[in-house]
Amino acid sequence: MAENRVSDDLWNEFHQLVNMTSRELEDWLRTDAAGEATEPTPDETGHELGEHVVHILGKRRADLTDDDMAAMERVVRRVRQQRGDEPEPTAGDAHWRHRLMSVGHDPLRTL
Repeated sequence: MAENRVSDDLWNEFHQLVNMTSRELEDWLRTDAAGEATEPTPDETGHELGEHVVHILGKRRADLTDDDMAAMERVVRRVRQQRGDEPEPTAGDAHWRHRLMSVGHDPLRTL
């Protein structure tokens, strides 16, 4: 097995910003994907990055792949871009909150 290269900073920041459990995120992705019009089959639900986050949350650090680390970096970057460096719980608009929740970050929760 290849040496794990995930940095402490990335590991810690990802797990700080992803403040939903894997179960909460799975439930949210199913709900959000269902929308108001149709109910897709379970295999078609969710957002690709959000599904990857669920998968990452179920792994040990030593088992992370390069794809997992790239996804973690995307999540951290997306949340930081939308929240800033010192995110405090904020209401914001529903679409903004839902976009963040689709990657495991609920902006109404304290980090």
